Amino acid sequence: MSTLIAIGFKPIKQKPMTLVTKANVTCNHGVEQDFFGRPGKRQVTVMSKEQWQTVCAELNTMLPWTTRRANLLVEGLSFTPAHVGKILQIGELKLEITGETDPCKKMEIAHAGLEAALRPDWRGGVTCRVLNDAEINTGDSVLLS
Repeated sequence: MSTLIAIGFKPIKQKPMTLVTKANVTCNHGVEQDFFGRPGKRQVTVMSKEQWQTVCAELNTMLPWTTRRANLLVEGLSFTPAHVGKILQIGELKLEITGETDPCKKMEIAHAGLEAALRPDWRGGVTCRVLNDAEINTGDSVLLS
């Protein structure tokens, strides 16, 4: 079984992530208060705890998951290209997986080698479009269909 274990958003561009235990996610704003939550293919980003741990092991360090700057961290699920177009349901929330969250130069600035470590096997997570408005909570079950 997969579970939502963390929620974060960026209220201001280039500023630290804000962590919460619950959040409203809407079709108009993504994770409410997130700077990047406007409608589109990249409204919400989701990352796998297991894939993040692989990245950290490769770098021989334990970085906080927020270094990646994803909105949601799930446990018990790893993302692949085959998941594009699938529905990720978190509690009552439905997200359409639209693609890979490509690592950028900001990752290299955050930690040497991080950008390259995120590139293989979709380790950086996925981008999603919000399909319905819902409140999510850490501990919510996560289903992929």
